[in-house]
Amino acid sequence: MTNGDELIPLDPGFGDRFARQARPACQLYVVSPPAIVVAEFADHLRAALQGGPVAAFQLRLKDVPDADVLRACAALLPICQAHDVAFLLNDRADLAKAAGADGVHLGQSDGGIKDARALLGPEAQIGRTCHDSRHLAMEAGEEGADYVAFGAFYETTTKPSHYRPAPEILTWWTTISQLPCVAIGGITPANAAPIVAAGADFVAVVNAVWQHPDGPGAGVRAFEAVLGG
Repeated sequence: MTNGDELIPLDPGFGDRFARQARPACQLYVVSPPAIVVAEFADHLRAALQGGPVAAFQLRLKDVPDADVLRACAALLPICQAHDVAFLLNDRADLAKAAGADGVHLGQSDGGIKDARALLGPEAQIGRTCHDSRHLAMEAGEEGADYVAFGAFYETTTKPSHYRPAPEILTWWTTISQLPCVAIGGITPANAAPIVAAGADFVAVVNAVWQHPDGPGAGVRAFEAVLGG
């Protein structure tokens, strides 16, 4: 994996939605609001995925009983499958396994990547939050993550963070590794251009989709021009 201080690109043995040898245009990675009413949100998710291209959806529910998380997965996973969108669960590899999710996104305190891989198998998509740290990103790559996530790039009310990486961290990462990088934190169609230009493979968004005044489908469509560019 490493050769001196140089990061060697990982073998491309990840899920089809994230692995690549050549980087295409930046793609959209949609994250759920922190609290949902499942029956209503299922309609919102369906509308979002019908609004335009979405590569992945992450269900992120904090401080919710395990049974409720699994019920939400059971309702939302088929919607993602119908639209060929990867379904990832936040934090919990064990619940991702139980739900049949495509993978899991792990924060720095959510367990090891190798343990998640052993539980979920070689085809699972495992992401790791790396804040503004090059060291954490390289560490995640060495441990077998399928993508690294940097942020928050802008002020955000969804998950307030004192980390503020500069877009240049994305450029640095894409020059040393084929492993995809995700940018997150307050990203909107109005401010995404510098993130995309810096090399983000995916932009992760929450409020820009779910709180769009014309609905989540319009929220997704609003990103098409900047991501395609």
